[in-house]
Amino acid sequence: MESERPGLLAQERVRQTLLVASGVMGALAFPTTDWSLFAWVWLIPTLLAALERQPREALADGWLAGTTFFLVLLRWLDFTFRNYSAIPWPVTWLPILALSAYCGLYVGLVAWSVARLTAVVGPGWALTLGPALWVGGEWIRGRLMGGFPWGLLGYSQHATLAVIQVAELGGVYAISLLVVAVNCALAAVLGLGLRRAAPGMTATALLLLLSLGFGWWILSRESAPAGGRTIRSVDVAVIQPSIEQTLKWDPTRHAETMAIYERLTREAAQPKGDAVPAAVLWPETAATIFLRGDGELLARLTQLSAELDTPLLIGSLDRQPGPRGKYLNSAFFLTGQGIRAKYDKIHLVPFGEYVPLSGLIGFVRSWAEFISDFGAGETHTVFPLPGAPFGTVICYEVIFPELFREFVVAGASFMSNITNDAWFGETSGPWQHLAMLPLRAVEHRVGIARAANTGISAFVTPTGRLAGSLPLFERGVLRMPVELRSRATLYTRWGDWLAYLCLGLSALGLGLSRSRRT
Repeated sequence: MESERPGLLAQERVRQTLLVASGVMGALAFPTTDWSLFAWVWLIPTLLAALERQPREALADGWLAGTTFFLVLLRWLDFTFRNYSAIPWPVTWLPILALSAYCGLYVGLVAWSVARLTAVVGPGWALTLGPALWVGGEWIRGRLMGGFPWGLLGYSQHATLAVIQVAELGGVYAISLLVVAVNCALAAVLGLGLRRAAPGMTATALLLLLSLGFGWWILSRESAPAGGRTIRSVDVAVIQPSIEQTLKWDPTRHAETMAIYERLTREAAQPKGDAVPAAVLWPETAATIFLRGDGELLARLTQLSAELDTPLLIGSLDRQPGPRGKYLNSAFFLTGQGIRAKYDKIHLVPFGEYVPLSGLIGFVRSWAEFISDFGAGETHTVFPLPGAPFGTVICYEVIFPELFREFVVAGASFMSNITNDAWFGETSGPWQHLAMLPLRAVEHRVGIARAANTGISAFVTPTGRLAGSLPLFERGVLRMPVELRSRATLYTRWGDWLAYLCLGLSALGLGLSRSRRT
């Protein structure tokens, strides 16, 4: 027995090394490396281990791979903690590790489920249910305790346009399902042999071909000259002031900051021929004061809108009514007649704009300057731009498919995203944030205009293509036509039906496995 122990330890080290390496591979499928092919194979070591190990051991294996994946993916948070918190380095990595371990637990639970199903219904059926288990886990992670759907596997394919077109059917979850299905099919070939894996491999290949065929058909149809379709668009401009975070909130620089915004707005609204843009979009909290409470600034911006004959969308602060009203992160739609509509951010950033369980852990507010105490809005406002009503999501909200969908269902013909990613510097954070927009665009076939303080400001077409962008920390304006939504997709109509189906299949499979074991 003693002679066997070194060999077992060596095998354990090899397995752990493979799991860690696979987690790193999965993260490298996302921006800024964008090695998207890695997403199609990185889960194979976790799945193979789940076929051979006990459920508890599989849970630990998947948790290790998942925690590594999120630790590498979310490494940009270290910049934020080092520069905007009182937490000393390397202690800054502790909250990142805690968040990564929480998110990585979902990978572990998928591995546990596969191992449990393998013991009861066999490895073939276990891997068949693997994609549904994964999607169900992603959906729960996007909702539990406020939700954190960052790093959904489907986002790894944001630049592979032929793959992501099926998002109009099942949302980003359709892409995650497809990617995990390929991982499971390859794991079956390696773990069960080609003969036993043939049915699953054939079904996965057919699913992949159908998805790619649908994508190529959509892209060819959309790129063809009009093709009998009536394409309506609206001219929109976004401004990127590129103001450092430390300067943005300095009250002594407020006048200078507003002068920069005014100059960029005038540049963006310059007539092209006889036409001016239908709207000029400012970033999140562009006006770092209470716009409605500063009569002089409000009058000045109203006059600017009237002079340019162009509505402005202005990110600013507001306050709930009453003496104890909380701050609101808001977007104001302003014309020459004044404020016409307002949207208050609904989904706040935990430990950024509010502290969960503040009665117990409210003391964390003193740890970092980016931790605030905001109130949440309740209304999905659609701004009344003539001929092109539109909605906006503020910063972090764009990562929530169900929230974004509410604006489209309410009648938005295009969408905007205003954000301030200066907190993340020149890390991969702003790029990962931007990578979610193509999926939102495809889900509803809606054009998106994005105004970011320090970048990345961009326009995204209904096919998910990045039509134009401004580099990080470059001051400038971007003006382009935004195609208006012309049809309702299946995802617009039915929402997260695919995720619900996957949850149902997962519950059914695990329920049957429990009943058979008892």
